[in-house]
Amino acid sequence: GSRVDSIMLVEEGFSVTSVDASDKMLKYALKERWNRRKEEAFDKWVIEEANWLTLDKDLAKPADGFDAVICLGNSFAHLPDFKGDQSDHKLALKNIASMVRPGGLMVIDHRNYDYILATGCAPPGKHLLLAASARGSASTACWVTSSPSSPARPTPPATSPSSAPAPAPHKFRLSYYPHRLEAFTELLKSAFQGQCQHSVLGDFQPFQPGQAHTPCYFIHVVKKTG
Repeated sequence: GSRVDSIMLVEEGFSVTSVDASDKMLKYALKERWNRRKEEAFDKWVIEEANWLTLDKDLAKPADGFDAVICLGNSFAHLPDFKGDQSDHKLALKNIASMVRPGGLMVIDHRNYDYILATGCAPPGKHLLLAASARGSASTACWVTSSPSSPARPTPPATSPSSAPAPAPHKFRLSYYPHRLEAFTELLKSAFQGQCQHSVLGDFQPFQPGQAHTPCYFIHVVKKTG
């Protein structure tokens, strides 16, 4: 989830562990925790540096695992497939799934790359995750234990006075792995060794293949049964 997701969960009284491999993202979270350190829930908020590929070594989990693992904001699509066989994707998902206790949930999303690959365009409409990303609040994941919860586009340079030449535009390249819905579903089931119940939402609404509304995001909800 994003930093926003973590803050919301902390505010709702959940015991939250947030992790990221990015120093920059960790800095934002640590600053928020420091600013609200007088609030008991924020004082207990655990923030760790961790890598999905070495998660079992980087992060200590409760005895049976976390009640929920949340990875939102198209974060997982940032993980490259350098070997060309998705072995890193499989390892990362296996590590993440291992953090979920039996009966617990994993919630993970990705953009509707099926539509993007077919049309070359993002689905019409806006989604709340796009707005969060545009505010620069995207992070990677948070882990939750029991309680009493379009990538940003480059901003063009300001217009220069007519007397001065306009600066050359900055070029950005955002690289994502385009996970297809069916293939990603199979990756998730494999990460849980088939011992799971899987459902998928479209923009946090019930989703049926072939429905009229084209979602911007697919959200996978996986319950660990084994």
